[in-house]
Amino acid sequence: MTAEAITKPPAAEPMNRFERYLTLWVLLCIVAGIALGQIAPGAFQLLGGLEIARVNLPLGLLIWVMIIPMLVRVDFAALGEVRKHWRGIGVTLLVNWAVKPFSMAFLGWLFIRQIFAPWLPVDQHDSYIAGLILLAAAPCTAMVFVWSRLTGGNPAFTLSQVALNDTIMIFAFAPIVGLLLGISSITVPWATLLISVLLYIVLPVILAQLWRRYLLRRGQAALDAALTQMGPYSMAALLATLVLLFAFQGQAILQQPLVIAMLAVPILIQVLFNASLAYWLNRRVGEVHQVACPSALIGASNFFELAVAAAISLFGFHSGAALATVVGVLIEVPVMLLVVNVVNRTRGWYECRAVSTSHP
Repeated sequence: MTAEAITKPPAAEPMNRFERYLTLWVLLCIVAGIALGQIAPGAFQLLGGLEIARVNLPLGLLIWVMIIPMLVRVDFAALGEVRKHWRGIGVTLLVNWAVKPFSMAFLGWLFIRQIFAPWLPVDQHDSYIAGLILLAAAPCTAMVFVWSRLTGGNPAFTLSQVALNDTIMIFAFAPIVGLLLGISSITVPWATLLISVLLYIVLPVILAQLWRRYLLRRGQAALDAALTQMGPYSMAALLATLVLLFAFQGQAILQQPLVIAMLAVPILIQVLFNASLAYWLNRRVGEVHQVACPSALIGASNFFELAVAAAISLFGFHSGAALATVVGVLIEVPVMLLVVNVVNRTRGWYECRAVSTSHP
């Protein structure tokens, strides 16, 4: 194998307007939510009270509008591709399920209960850690397709690892969250946690796959057109959810504006650590760059829609857990674009090992 034989990654499709400026939209929603919460607190209290079995109905609807279009993209038939890139899949599973949640639990303890403890409200320490754990326990489902395109990632591998992660998440999300919350001495409301899994993972997966099959019966073009049309609605639902969240969190944020910056620190470290670990491990086991990229990116990013929904169901709109998951949304896009830039710029370094080992 020669250096000339290494092909360049295919041109990446650009992100749409919502994806490209997601951080800006989130910032605007923060401002709008805080302002509206101060102007019309009664209206938001009314919305917050519309719940059944601790599930807020307006929020539940918005979460479904967010999640289901993303899950329609997932083809579980792609699980058959797993064996073709078993080393990359092995790295993905190791980082996503054995490293990521546990490393975040440690970082949460280190920064929330130790380093930043004097500047954070004591009654919210457990809640902040819970939000960070929820964020790390759910691997990315939708945005990883965007990141993979931007790095020339192998589409079949990207699809197969998302399908496998979603399958595992149905069974592993609740036990891992329950275990880590228990280790962190945080009371685990198991009934609410299981309801969250049912409402925000199991049912959306079933509905999305039924919808996908219906669209595919009309042809691949019908599915592609539907995915394009659904994207803005999904992002709009996310932004509306953020307005609700910050309307409830506004007073706490105004009183302690540095809370968001302090919560961002463990999230930022976790993203960069897990991306680097997955990228390096793929190189060590000899996977190609097109596989290493999506493996590293899914190891770094989070299914923040699920995390936000679960945090609110478990701890409420006003909780530190809800705020911690929203901070994950705030920094997701700029940090992941940084990771994309790094893996693209280091492609030569990554593949030089393959070149050198081919010539003993």
